[in-house]
Amino acid sequence: MKQQRVIVVGGGVGGLAAATDLARHGAQVTVCERAAEPGGKMRQIAVAGAGVDAGPTVFTMRWIFEQLFVDAGDALERRLELAPASILARHAWRDGGTLDLHADVDRSADAIAAFAGAAEADGYRDFCRRSADVYRTLEQSFIAAQRPSPVELVRRVGFGRLDAMWRTAPMQNLWGALGQHFRDPRLRQLFGRYATYCGSSPLTAPATLMLVAHVEQDGVWQVRGGMRAVALALAGLAERQGAELRVATEVSRILVKGGRISGVQLASGEHLDADAVVFNGDVSALGSALLGDDVRRAAPAVVPAARSLSAVTWCMKARIRGFDLEHHNVFFASDYPDEFRAIFDRREITAAPTVYLCAQDRGVLADAASAPSGREPERLLVLVNAPADGDSHRWSAAEIAELESRSFGLLRDCGLEFDRTDGDAIITTPTQFAELFPGSGGALYGRASAGAMSTFQRPGAQSSVAGLYLAGGSVHPGPGVPMAAMSGRLAAAQWLQDLRRARR
Repeated sequence: MKQQRVIVVGGGVGGLAAATDLARHGAQVTVCERAAEPGGKMRQIAVAGAGVDAGPTVFTMRWIFEQLFVDAGDALERRLELAPASILARHAWRDGGTLDLHADVDRSADAIAAFAGAAEADGYRDFCRRSADVYRTLEQSFIAAQRPSPVELVRRVGFGRLDAMWRTAPMQNLWGALGQHFRDPRLRQLFGRYATYCGSSPLTAPATLMLVAHVEQDGVWQVRGGMRAVALALAGLAERQGAELRVATEVSRILVKGGRISGVQLASGEHLDADAVVFNGDVSALGSALLGDDVRRAAPAVVPAARSLSAVTWCMKARIRGFDLEHHNVFFASDYPDEFRAIFDRREITAAPTVYLCAQDRGVLADAASAPSGREPERLLVLVNAPADGDSHRWSAAEIAELESRSFGLLRDCGLEFDRTDGDAIITTPTQFAELFPGSGGALYGRASAGAMSTFQRPGAQSSVAGLYLAGGSVHPGPGVPMAAMSGRLAAAQWLQDLRRARR
């Protein structure tokens, strides 16, 4: 029986996970990645001679990667050095106050009690129990399974467990649910930020997203070599299974013949024949016909109003002083709801946006002998959420400078000072993100989660074009490094199921 040829378009996390499983099951796999190295959004930028992680910085749900490596006859710990973070993130407010969230619930509760009082600590414990319950309900029925319909999801959870399904609070928004646990507005800000992990607003995202709290408590890991090391480890795993990785190779069209996939055409003009294709890009590229009219019906384009967050980022190597940074840091102003009304309703960035800062030379894997002291420049990723309008609005130098002044002004108000030099930062706006990830408009998470049914609007692994499968953060089960890996595994599993059915 002839060997199946499968092309994976996009060497991000989902594409590499799919390639690993496809090759392990006997397919002849070629991964085509338009960038110079694999990783997709998990990319690194060189700044002043140092590599700065410019995309995801948080590694969670380790079990997904462990299982991928075990199934391939390998071991994650052989390929990556990981260390659990005891402090998940340090949070600060312009109006005063600093709070560390710990991996240990009791330590976090004690910190919250000292920060906001015993009642808020009790609310936090209740919130943790609730988030763990939501996660347990959805882990196997939703996260690790092919995309269900609402009725199918209830069936998977069990008709005898409708109470568990109801406790996931799909009809309630996250912001409202947090008000049931916390009276202190600063704590609603802190935990409301979990909606941004899938590029959404806590004002409209379903309360189901409180499960992120349990995911973090289950383990946030720091990676030796940064997140780029994760991409390279996944690429190596795929290649050891027999997959071919072609970087700097852009696919311009996905080809269909006789109603099913027949191959791809590269931007160079070269044709590659295939029995199947896994598309690991933003699905809007398909619906917008960027890969050709033949696959336009495979997935609808996400309309601009439904897009998730974009960002403005500064990848830096700079000296800092004042505030004592952890690896992950979040700096808040006072009016958190307005930040999301500004982005999703007014299509602008609020006057004082929340700033995330990843201090990449700090943390449990930092070399104590060379720990940052403020005397030497250190690697930093600074990020502010932004509207996904990169295909309709080109940021001017003046706009960037004005946003930088406001954002770094917030950091200064929280006690963090920068000693800046010319050329110490590379800035990426929604315009550049739209160019890096075609079809996205700059959206970094596909469709925003807004309302109870938004989860079911993401495409599943199987498209409407025979032989075309979908993976990545814009499809089920959603955005984020572990979810993207799971999407790749689900795409490979769907391909294998269809192949076995066809051979009967």
